[in-house]
Amino acid sequence: MASNRPPQKRIDPRTVRTSTVRSRSGRPGGQPPRVVVKKATAADWIGGARLRTLPLAIAPVALGTASAYLLSAPGWHWVRALLALAVALALQIGVNYANDYSDGVRGTDKYRVGPSRLTGSGAAKPRTVLVVAIVFFALGAIAGVGLVVLTHYWWLLAVGAVAIAAAYFYTGGKRPYGYYGLGELFVFVFFGIVAVAGTTFTQVGTVNIESWLSGVAAGFLACAVLMVNNLRDIEQDKLAGKRTLAVLVGSLAGRVLFAVFVLLPFVILVFFVLFYPLAPLVYFILLPALPAVIITLTAKTPSEFIIALQLTSLTALLFGLGLGAAIAF
Repeated sequence: MASNRPPQKRIDPRTVRTSTVRSRSGRPGGQPPRVVVKKATAADWIGGARLRTLPLAIAPVALGTASAYLLSAPGWHWVRALLALAVALALQIGVNYANDYSDGVRGTDKYRVGPSRLTGSGAAKPRTVLVVAIVFFALGAIAGVGLVVLTHYWWLLAVGAVAIAAAYFYTGGKRPYGYYGLGELFVFVFFGIVAVAGTTFTQVGTVNIESWLSGVAAGFLACAVLMVNNLRDIEQDKLAGKRTLAVLVGSLAGRVLFAVFVLLPFVILVFFVLFYPLAPLVYFILLPALPAVIITLTAKTPSEFIIALQLTSLTALLFGLGLGAAIAF
């Protein structure tokens, strides 16, 4: 006998589960999870200055000052030396923040595997990072103007302006030359030859062979620091369209170039060994330099490249201070 009860509506269990997790917002599961980015701390800003790159500013000033002291020890201008150091440090920090800003707004840093950046991570507003970069460029310019006033070499103002422009357009602007494999050329010229020879010239009004040769050596070490950094990021830079020299020549050739950049300064050192009794001691700096080369030639992980970068920066600093001491004393 048929039942007189009306057929019951079948309830979909999926509907029941969904309804039980509805929140007051009316959305299944509630509000979507928000990604909270921690604001940059003082430690983050210090990290953004990339302190491991500061030896590239200190070493050339030490070499240039030693060469100047050799020419005019009694009339050595220590104030000018300090101003030259202030210029170098401010420009180095400024270019680091400018790099952080430019790569961040382009989206290049979203592919990076190294330490996070202020702009790319969202920890700091791009405009704030840019302002900090400009502040350091301005500090470098002020120190440079002071140096020009003391020396009366007014044409150096143009050199300083070119240096600041080159620092910004390394990764800034519509066509940053750092994206076309020219970064090593920039650091060789400005953190090598110009930094060393400029330091010597502002103190004694001339440049000697010691200044030129040590400037070339410092330039090669600056190239090595940049190369090993770019080797670490080579795959990520390819994805981002950043054509560094490492990307253009490939990983193997880049590693070989790095070794050449690190070792050439020790070939140049032969000249100083012939004339300065303490110069042979500088070869002890091969103790951190050779491991940096070996690690880079065999590295397979980003952490290995970071270790090589640290050793290379240490090599640049010790080479500048050591050879500077050998020249001056």
